[in-house]
Amino acid sequence: MSGPALPHVGFLGLGIMGARMAANLADAGYPLTVWTRTPGKAADWAADRAIVAVADSPAAVGAACDVAITMLVDGDQVRTVLTGPDGVVAEPRPGLLCVDMSTIAPIDAREIAATLHTRGTAFLDAPVTGSSPAAEAGTLTIMCGGGAPDVERARPMLDVMGKLVLHVGETGQGQMLKLINNAVAAANAATLAQALVAADATGVDLGHLVTVMAAGSGQSRMLDLKAGPMRDHDYTTLFKLDHMRKDVRLCLAETQAAGVPFPAAAAAGEAMAAASARGFADADFAAVLEAFEGLAGRRI
Repeated sequence: MSGPALPHVGFLGLGIMGARMAANLADAGYPLTVWTRTPGKAADWAADRAIVAVADSPAAVGAACDVAITMLVDGDQVRTVLTGPDGVVAEPRPGLLCVDMSTIAPIDAREIAATLHTRGTAFLDAPVTGSSPAAEAGTLTIMCGGGAPDVERARPMLDVMGKLVLHVGETGQGQMLKLINNAVAAANAATLAQALVAADATGVDLGHLVTVMAAGSGQSRMLDLKAGPMRDHDYTTLFKLDHMRKDVRLCLAETQAAGVPFPAAAAAGEAMAAASARGFADADFAAVLEAFEGLAGRRI
């Protein structure tokens, strides 16, 4: 005897992360309608997936789906795609749930939620941590801000995409938690890059350095993930440097408004700005190494 039909999901944004997240939903049997800002990209992605339809506008996605998931670049894009004249909820849509899995400013999440609520539509901010391998494996960490009933409604879909799904508070708190987490990750990556340059300049074997750090108090997730790519200067993009830089910038805006310092994040943001200026904006954020190699005038 078959169970209840799965909700129809709209997925808007099929970039490095979104394409993998949407694929997991399709593989789990969710009927999908997809849309991307880049013409032809959604059709190419959907070509071999029988339960996926392609929409020509966000409004068409909204007309087709029960739950709309966005995975976009910034708050302006999310606002336009969800609430704009041709958006998912351009007109009142009672009963629809919008789940934004992008990383945007908390104030943007709250403003978008307020607009949607006037149109009868529920909203969750549900940003993720984990780069493209975690997105592909369905092992992301997902932080949900919004109402508990809406989190529970979305949970079966979120469980397909993530290993840990956590309701962290009211609207905007998912974004704030994500921004702080990424600021710490950025600071850790920048510190690792500096350590590699310092070790190389002082004659320390980099393999020995990584081994000792991994066995002691210098251990970190960034050491596991980024020491190898940094040593190889392999910046294959898992998470874009400029996207990490954006997250640090948003985090600093919030902490400054709260009147608290975050100098480690500020320093990491400056280093990433320098690496971006050297041509690595679209590379993986491991390319922050290039900023410190440039300062030192040496290549490890």
